[in-house]
Amino acid sequence: MNNKHNQSIPQEVLDQVKSKIEEAIGLIRPYSVVMTADERASALKVGDKAFTFITKVFAYTKTNPEFIPNYLNIEELNVDFQDAGGHVDVVSLLNQLYNYFDDTKLAARSEAYSASLYYYGNVQQAASVNLPGAKAIYDDLKQYFPRTGKPMEAKK
Repeated sequence: MNNKHNQSIPQEVLDQVKSKIEEAIGLIRPYSVVMTADERASALKVGDKAFTFITKVFAYTKTNPEFIPNYLNIEELNVDFQDAGGHVDVVSLLNQLYNYFDDTKLAARSEAYSASLYYYGNVQQAASVNLPGAKAIYDDLKQYFPRTGKPMEAKK
C-alpha cells in the first residue's frame, strides 16, 4: 500500500488556520455582498468577453464622459468596476488553500477506505471459517455492501 497521507494536520495548526480565516472574513465582511439563491440566479452572468466589454466602457467613461447618461451613477460604476475583476490574487490563494484541504481529505479517505477494505476482507474470511468474534463484526460491516441483482428463485 502506497500511503501518501502519513501525518495528520495538528489541531493547533487547524485552530490557527481557522482563526486566520475568521479574521479574514471579519476584514472583508463590511465590504461584501451576500446574495440569496434567487438573487444569484437572476444576476447577469458575465464571462471574460462581457468583462472585456465592461473594461472598455469604463475606460470610455473616463475619456468620453459626455456620453454618460444622466441616470447612470458614475461613482457607483467606479465602485462596481473596482471589485468586478474578482480580486484574482486573493481568490487564487483561497483556491490553493481549499485544494490543500480537499486533496488531503481525498487522499486520507481513499487510503482509510482501502485499509478498511483489507480489514473487512480479513474479517469476512475469518467469519467464513468460524473464528470467534468474526461473524458479529462481519454481520455489522456487511450492511455497507448490499448485494445487488435479483435473488435466485428456488428450483422446482
